[in-house]
Amino acid sequence: MKKKQIFYLLSSLVLLLIFLMISCKKKKAVWYTDWSSPLINDTLTLNHLANDSTLSEVGGFYELNLDRKLIDLDLAELIEIRDTIISEEFNSNITINLSPGFSFVNSIEEYSLDIEDVQLKTVVLKNAYLDVKVVNPLGTITIFNITLPGITKNGVTFSNQYFAPSGTNLNPGIVEETINLSGYQIDLTGISGGEFNKLQSQITVSTDPTGPSVSMSPNQITKADVAFRDIKIDYARGYFGNKSFSDTILFDVPVLNNISSGLVDLPNTSIGFEIENGIKVSAEGTLTNISNENTSGNTVNLLNDQIGTSFNINPATGNWNTINPSLKTILFNSSNSNIESYLENLGFKHELGYNFQLNPWGNVTGGWDELFPDSKISVSLNADMPLMIGVDQLILRDTFDINFNQDGNVFIVNSGELLVETSNSFPYSAAIKLFFLDESGNILHQVNGTSEIESAQFGLFDLQAGLMVSDSELRFILGQAILNDINLIKYLIVEPEFNTLNPSTNIVEPMGIPLGAFFAIKVKTKLTTENTL
Repeated sequence: MKKKQIFYLLSSLVLLLIFLMISCKKKKAVWYTDWSSPLINDTLTLNHLANDSTLSEVGGFYELNLDRKLIDLDLAELIEIRDTIISEEFNSNITINLSPGFSFVNSIEEYSLDIEDVQLKTVVLKNAYLDVKVVNPLGTITIFNITLPGITKNGVTFSNQYFAPSGTNLNPGIVEETINLSGYQIDLTGISGGEFNKLQSQITVSTDPTGPSVSMSPNQITKADVAFRDIKIDYARGYFGNKSFSDTILFDVPVLNNISSGLVDLPNTSIGFEIENGIKVSAEGTLTNISNENTSGNTVNLLNDQIGTSFNINPATGNWNTINPSLKTILFNSSNSNIESYLENLGFKHELGYNFQLNPWGNVTGGWDELFPDSKISVSLNADMPLMIGVDQLILRDTFDINFNQDGNVFIVNSGELLVETSNSFPYSAAIKLFFLDESGNILHQVNGTSEIESAQFGLFDLQAGLMVSDSELRFILGQAILNDINLIKYLIVEPEFNTLNPSTNIVEPMGIPLGAFFAIKVKTKLTTENTL
């Protein structure tokens, strides 16, 4: 990450230098000037990242801890209760006379919730609405008593009363109300107490006890509609069926998209996948595929006996306020997989396929599957990676848009160079190249640094820093040929090549990054200008 920041910094400095080379129209007097200007004086370290979720210190060297949640299934969202309407009608087959206070008494009725492949006995509602509408075509006030047995809040059964004004068939008296049912508990075991997915209702209708007597003809229908909608659950108990969840997720590592070639050695590496089950139901899972693809199009599949093989996931334990998710960890290391070659492929596109099935052995709990407010099935990536990395001609490449014109108005820069001085305590050397491209992407010019940024392994021990430090100086010379094509240059490619050479053997070897490692850089320009008046 820091090496990428460094070449971003260098590329920005080159852009600034080119900007300084812009000039306008010539005048009569001409003279030449040499001048220099400091641009950058900065030090890059990893200290601000130590002891956070990214880096830690082990034995005086940095270690990478990468935790990432890849899958997060909210099962409350996956148990879908569709909108349901309870509708009751009251009428007579013949014309009858209704005295004040006459009542139509209805027994408790049952209605089945529309739930696919799930047998619910109890739910607590996170979100739901009850739309009530009563319709009265009679010539007197009608009183509707709506009770929903099994639907309670704080132990109190839902019961409301509505007074519908008198009306006619053409212009009935109507009362409507919407009630927020959030926090209500619903017993879905029905009248017998042994059913599932059953709503209950009891609706009675009576005429105004202080009103007039009225007649009721067969075409006069008194009606009550109770509609449940937008139902989301906070808690559920029952049998959740054999639901399966499968998908393939893609995730990128953008920084690796800039690697064009080279080799990386990552010894002693391991990554783990942790599966967390926050519902009280057994499950079975499979990691169907794990692969990555690098910028060259090369794909490496992670190989291990556990990939493609199903594994058991135990149910959570505890209750509402004490729920303890079960954890299943699958570890991939150098002993049981090709994890090193998988990571050393430097894939910037990663693919993870999975499948989870609830209750693979059926209803073994007798309808006591439970789901709580925070219940989830999740998969997290846990990586424990010592920053002991070996790189061999590892090339990063990035492209920047530039658009400068030189028209010769005040001064013209005939030549220039970018001077870079570094003090490096990282165990990486870097040779940097710049490429100047035209609008079609053709390379017009290439400028190499006059030397490379030397690895700390080739330096001396700095008593003050307590680290090996190597000092380097390099130049990027921008000659007349580049300035002649300045109006054609539209893109700049910055390409550093990294290596970790052992100074004793001159062989690429893995190198650890010591605690406190820094990269100090000073940059200035040196320009020769043709001035005109």
